[in-house]
Amino acid sequence: MSTGFSSSSCRFADYFVICGLDTDSGLEPDELSALCQYIQATKFRDGAGGKLASAREGENFEQSPLRRTFKSKVLAHYPENVEWNPFDQDAVGMLCMPKGLSFRTQADSREPQFHSFIITREDGSRTYGFALTFFEEVTSKQICSAMQTLYHMHNAEQYDILHTPGTEEARPSHGAQLHAAPAISRLQRFNSYDISRDTLYVSKCICLITPMAFAQACRKVLEQLHRAVTSPQPPPLPLESYVYNFLYEVPLPPAGRSLKFSGVYGAVVCQRPSTSELPLFDFPMREMFELLGVENVLQLFTCALLEIQILLYSQHYQRLMTVAESITALMFPFQWQHVYVPILPASLLHFLDAPVPYLMGLHSNGQDDRTKLELPQEANLCFVDIDNHFIELPEDLPQFPNKLEFIQEISEVLMLFGVSPEGNVHCTEGPAKLKGFRSADMASDKRNGNLASSPLNSYLLKENQTIARLQALVKRTGVSLEKLDVKENASSNKDLKVQCDEEELKMHQLNIQVREVFANRFTQMFADYEVFVIQPSQDKESWFSNRDQMQNFDKASFLSDQPEPYLPFLSRFLETQMFASFIDSKILYHDDEDKEHTLRVFDVRVDKIRLLNVRTPTLRTSMYQKCTNIDEAEKAIEMRMCKIDHTALHPHLLDMKIGQGRYEQGFFPRLQSDVLSTGPTSNKWAKRSAPAQWRRRDRQKQHAEHLYLDNDQREKYIQEARNLGTTIRQPKLSNLSPSVIAQTNWKFVEGLLKECRNKTKRMLVEKMGREAVELGHGEVSITGVEENTLIASLCDLLERIWSHGLQVKQGKSALWSHLLHYQESKEKRDATPASLGPPGIIHDTERRKSDAGCAMPPLKISLIQDMRHIQNISEIKTDVGKARAWVRLSMEKKLLSRHLKQLLSDHELTKKLYKRYAFLRCDDEKEQFLYHLLSFNAVDYFCFTNVFTTIMIPYHVVIIPSKKLGGSMFTANPWVCVSGELAETGVLQVPKNTLEITFECQNLGKLTTVQMGHDNSGLYAKWLVECVIVRNGITGHTYKFPCGRWLGKGVDDGSLERILVGELVTASTENEDRMCRTPPMQQSPGMMRRFVTISPNSKPKLNTGQIQEGVGEAINGIVKHFHKPEKERGSLTLLLCGEYGLVWALEQVFQHGFKSPRLFKNVFIWDFLEKAQVYFESAEQSQVTQDENYQTRVRHFCRFMRAISSTPRNIGKDGKFQMLVCLGARDHLLHHWIALLADCPITAQMYEDTALLKDHSLVNSLIRVLQTLQEFNITLEASLVKGIGI
Repeated sequence: MSTGFSSSSCRFADYFVICGLDTDSGLEPDELSALCQYIQATKFRDGAGGKLASAREGENFEQSPLRRTFKSKVLAHYPENVEWNPFDQDAVGMLCMPKGLSFRTQADSREPQFHSFIITREDGSRTYGFALTFFEEVTSKQICSAMQTLYHMHNAEQYDILHTPGTEEARPSHGAQLHAAPAISRLQRFNSYDISRDTLYVSKCICLITPMAFAQACRKVLEQLHRAVTSPQPPPLPLESYVYNFLYEVPLPPAGRSLKFSGVYGAVVCQRPSTSELPLFDFPMREMFELLGVENVLQLFTCALLEIQILLYSQHYQRLMTVAESITALMFPFQWQHVYVPILPASLLHFLDAPVPYLMGLHSNGQDDRTKLELPQEANLCFVDIDNHFIELPEDLPQFPNKLEFIQEISEVLMLFGVSPEGNVHCTEGPAKLKGFRSADMASDKRNGNLASSPLNSYLLKENQTIARLQALVKRTGVSLEKLDVKENASSNKDLKVQCDEEELKMHQLNIQVREVFANRFTQMFADYEVFVIQPSQDKESWFSNRDQMQNFDKASFLSDQPEPYLPFLSRFLETQMFASFIDSKILYHDDEDKEHTLRVFDVRVDKIRLLNVRTPTLRTSMYQKCTNIDEAEKAIEMRMCKIDHTALHPHLLDMKIGQGRYEQGFFPRLQSDVLSTGPTSNKWAKRSAPAQWRRRDRQKQHAEHLYLDNDQREKYIQEARNLGTTIRQPKLSNLSPSVIAQTNWKFVEGLLKECRNKTKRMLVEKMGREAVELGHGEVSITGVEENTLIASLCDLLERIWSHGLQVKQGKSALWSHLLHYQESKEKRDATPASLGPPGIIHDTERRKSDAGCAMPPLKISLIQDMRHIQNISEIKTDVGKARAWVRLSMEKKLLSRHLKQLLSDHELTKKLYKRYAFLRCDDEKEQFLYHLLSFNAVDYFCFTNVFTTIMIPYHVVIIPSKKLGGSMFTANPWVCVSGELAETGVLQVPKNTLEITFECQNLGKLTTVQMGHDNSGLYAKWLVECVIVRNGITGHTYKFPCGRWLGKGVDDGSLERILVGELVTASTENEDRMCRTPPMQQSPGMMRRFVTISPNSKPKLNTGQIQEGVGEAINGIVKHFHKPEKERGSLTLLLCGEYGLVWALEQVFQHGFKSPRLFKNVFIWDFLEKAQVYFESAEQSQVTQDENYQTRVRHFCRFMRAISSTPRNIGKDGKFQMLVCLGARDHLLHHWIALLADCPITAQMYEDTALLKDHSLVNSLIRVLQTLQEFNITLEASLVKGIGI
């Protein structure tokens, strides 16, 4: 953004610079870029014919001399230095001519090229550079003869290479035959530099360094200066006069004003937005849309907002800059917080393995293929090949909210200006063709509706599905393209008054329209963001120091208000550094008038929208609202362009000695530094004479585009805020000694560790917070979406760590590639006969402890085995996907830290794969990092089970019969049916001799119930079962389903099948005594709380108070369950049928005061209910008149009782009671039935007088409590109500 720009300068330009060939030092190869090319080349040494491969790839020394790069120097810069913007010779030299000097002969094309660049200082402020590179004839005889000599050497070498016997085999096979012939013709074509015949040209560059990015104005100034030197007529005044003029006499236009000044041949106009408009932006966005198309631009925009690493790739420096600046400008009000190097000089290629988010531009020499490009890390990279209209995206990139409507709205704006929405694929032919396209298609046909309907339409449909969908949308929404051209005409009439050329005005109009459309998306999306900002309770000072740990925004509440489709994008966006910084500055300027510029503009817009939305509260819906303030924004610019506010002094003759200022035509001279070294003293706006403190004050009061700093604390904060995101904003563009590189990498290592610490902390706080809520503390705060986001960002961090300092890149995921190397070496070692045991399984005896004890030995811990599980999942196709799945699985098994530790314990392998400075080879940091990951073991994640819902998983089931009453004589055939949150298995027969089975089925999710039973065959079909244990063969999760009851006719309650509710066994529960969440009717006889068991005398008596409390707790659990966001709810089955669930609580109600009959005969609640049913039915026969309500209730009760009694399932009396309670809860009938039964005469017979059911006030309060279930829509798990047709 142009917001952090540097100056306390009030001058249009700070420096004028000339770069080029220094004839004194002669031809020096550009070591840095040569070195890089050499490094690139050595990567191919391992391949066949190392020498030759490098001869072709390491272009610099094997290339023909005209194609090599040589060192360029800053030849002169005026003035010598400016105190508020010290001249950085290295940086300017590198960025003016990022590839060094290049030579041409008269046979080559020598068009001047314009490009801009940016220099980011330590404190994050920016200076802009604008450079024009052109070719001049080489006059120095030494240089020409040096070039001739280089050619002779080169030709001899090439001749040798081509005619060496045996090269054919050595050459990499694919290019062998093809390569020889062209090379000879190449010798004749390129290598024809002959000092006597050819003219040699060398590149030179003139450049302006300015505090603000007035790209168009600077381009004009430079082009006119160049024209002055090359035209046959000398310019009206010496060049010094013009340079002096725009260095010292042209001010920056004040905010909201326009300024006109004189170039050599024509006026130059620049205008600056006022403090209430979007910040200054002067690059042609049109070009970005033409090069990439709307769809690609929006994908790139999404990547930038999510702080994904972005690499732009083009052979035109200016395109890199235009795309980078456009994308960051569109982010308003957010600002890119990380490494930002739109043009990466060749010497800084090692920066590509920076393990931090970056936005960089890489120059392609035009012949480089994308496949040759060795990028250190691609797992999370967005690669944009600008020249080829092509973009590679990282996996699982979420969609930008309302993407289709958004694309539609942008496309409408672009079509107004004759830009086709999917870009101009053949843009590479240069701007002339575009202008041709535009004037031909648009001007000749004033009804440019045709453009959209006929040729464009078919082209779009051919080109792009999204756009095809858009076309349909256009038709539906009825946007008339006829209306659009009125605007075109209107503006062409106005153009008479405009002071700049029409193209420039069009550029400003298109820019502002597109930017308003983008800004409007954020104002709509974050219209009520202020409500969720968490103001710090402590003073600013302590807030500064703890900012990393503080939550500054209530993410969960904000997300819970958003429409579902927005969540994947928003939950990731809220985690970014740019969002955090935005909220930080909101907190910092909470009460102050002097908010930061972008924030103020944004807040004003948000307030406007809020006012509009009071009447129509659309905030909460995903209804798309189009941008409404395009016109006023555009008018402001047109006004400034039509009526120029300020005109600068004209250039004038300077006080120069006679004979100064002469130069040869066609050569850009060194200027007279004495006249350019200082500006005029009297100039009223130059403030040269003001004392230092005034200047400092002035810097702080700089226009709204700067961050306001009114005291040192602020300044310190801004510093900190800038450093918070990354330790490095831009690489130091200076001498790149190994120590500098090492230091840079050290900063990265520290940054990674800090990020890891913050991420693990954040994930734990979220999880712990959530678990505390499960225990009834506090409010719930994390959603499933958010958990997924955090885990995805952890995977991304791991990928960045693993790709830092990688020696050789293999595949897109550095982590997976390391794992594969490990697997390979491990399997080789295991294949040697010395080792025993199954291959790939670690021979440590350690296994997971679990309270399933003897019943089921836990899974062995094996990194290789976990990898194999992932490799067997056919749904996961890519390396990045596999690495992520493996991380999720390890998290769920609580083995992530341990697995990674084991992976890194193979030091030989790590040394082979990583450079010395890599994070993974910094031992202390690595230890700390593993330690942070260890903390994840404190919480349960289901991040594998819940995400890969369709994969096949092996399950192992063991039934444990009671040891007390020997199950050895048992003759019937048992079966089980396992249900989980995602699916159930159906009935599985279990062999009665082993009582265990292993089966594979689609992921069941977290397990909830097991139904088990037998077929009652054989002589002894009575069976006392302790529990059932089920284990997931991939994640190792073991679930225990306690039973503790008989299955058999004529024993217990006569049931042949039971529904068991279970829960996850955690490693720590070795003590068998811990109460488990099991229905009381299913507790084992050995437990202290036995309710209806073999002897009726052993019942513990609960008093009415305890029973009421039990019912209250059970209902409370269900209410809480429904108040949680859907993605976070636990198992409802547990709350109904589990330990102390609703069924248990009502069982206590009915047990209280139940008359026990004679010894050794059990009476069950179900017997009482059946008697009541008989009574009600006979009462109906005898037509006892009751009110309508009563009869309806009775009818319901009897219908349910009949349905349950006639079920074909042998579920026994307690099972039937459970089913009745569940159905009553589902249909909201429980409170009616309690009322009926309390008044029923049967109750009087079967209960003692003290029974709870006979106490009216207690029954009424029970009814009231049960009524609270009415507002919830209770859905029962299929296993609970199988075989019931109601």
